[in-house]
Amino acid sequence: MSRSHRGLVIGLLAIVTCSAFEAMAVTTAMPVVASELGGARAYGLAFSLYLTASMAATAAAGSWCDVAGAKPSLLTGLGLMTAGLLLCGGAWDFSVFTVGRMVSGAGAGFMIVPVYVIIGQALPGALQPILFGWFSAAWVVPSLVGPYVSGLLAEHASWRWAFFGVAPIVVVAVLLTWPRVRGLAAPEDRAMGTGEGRRRALLGLALALGVAAAQWSAQSLADPQTRDAVTPFVLGLVGLAGLVAVVVTIPRLLPRGVVRVARGLPAVIVVRGLLTLAFFGSEAFIPLMLVDRYGLEPSIAGLALTGGALGWTAGSFVQAKGWLSRPTYLVVGPALLAACMAGVATVVGTQATPWLLAGAWAVAGMGMGVATTTTSVLLLDLSDAAERGRNSASLQLADMLGGVIGTAGAGTLYSLLLTPGSVPGAGVFALLVGLLAVSALLGSVAGSRSRTPSPVASEAGRA
Repeated sequence: MSRSHRGLVIGLLAIVTCSAFEAMAVTTAMPVVASELGGARAYGLAFSLYLTASMAATAAAGSWCDVAGAKPSLLTGLGLMTAGLLLCGGAWDFSVFTVGRMVSGAGAGFMIVPVYVIIGQALPGALQPILFGWFSAAWVVPSLVGPYVSGLLAEHASWRWAFFGVAPIVVVAVLLTWPRVRGLAAPEDRAMGTGEGRRRALLGLALALGVAAAQWSAQSLADPQTRDAVTPFVLGLVGLAGLVAVVVTIPRLLPRGVVRVARGLPAVIVVRGLLTLAFFGSEAFIPLMLVDRYGLEPSIAGLALTGGALGWTAGSFVQAKGWLSRPTYLVVGPALLAACMAGVATVVGTQATPWLLAGAWAVAGMGMGVATTTTSVLLLDLSDAAERGRNSASLQLADMLGGVIGTAGAGTLYSLLLTPGSVPGAGVFALLVGLLAVSALLGSVAGSRSRTPSPVASEAGRA
């Protein structure tokens, strides 16, 4: 927070906070929005279109930042997010609202990638882990107050202010960063040309559409009403086409070596995807476990998620201390997450006290904070200036894919295991969390490959 960094740091924190608040506010306000605008049947589109547009924009932003620097992508993201928020707030029909969500998603994708590039260019390496720790706090505060504030606005004023109120803050946030950002030049040695950037943008769009198709197919196959309206053959065909699109595009959008978990940056990207798959897939079911299996009120059950968010922040600040090496953090963090998730599965399976479940989830959040923040720091450490944008986009894509696969996969499996008309048994929850814990454990194994060989060791090996 010295004079030279203060405006930039506050602006970047405000950008992250606004993105987090917007995500949290939408979740709380959506039932009222759908009711007022007649969007009950298209409820899921407000979320899926946001994600699809965000994925496509993230892929495009990575290439754009490497070719032209961070400024064009940041300004484009500002314009799109502001326009999307205003369109949502002023929507007179649910179709207009979903278009606004799609525009906001594109804006979020174009803004988050240059944030990483700006940090790599404008802040010294010693300050980067600290700022990433603060980013975690910038996500936690909206998760604590965002749903409540949005609920108050929807109940006592209008849900529209959940969107109108964020738009000017986004503008101010970018203006705070601009004095430092405007002096940042594009990379001198470009790793790709304009044609390559366009190709990656199209691949990003294909990936996003493939993910959306596969997710819709999986959820529809698990829903008896949808299966009655659309034949399983058609649903399976759509899902297969989506999976093919994902399998074909992923290796072309992520760094070479991700598929075989090569040492260094590829391993870091893999860890990020495995972590979000495990954590967010489980988090979606934590309140449901506490309500269905223990009979707690939803407000009380939600405190477990708050504990996980606070643990995440604590873990992020722990890694900033630098007590262990970065690769070691990337082994310890996922292992801690896996152990705590196994503890959650054991607690719910044996019907032990829910306080143990909440405590285990808080410590799981700490493991997540240690590991995810470390992946962000290592990304910048292992990226050349000419590839910083593309690699930052790769990390964000792995993050999104992990979250989608975890939540959609766990939700589909839950629907298939659930007997219609019955209360889910403890074994169902224990099985879900136990399977997701395997992903975290694999993340710890992949984290051991994040350490790159030293130049001396490499020379000795060649000799």
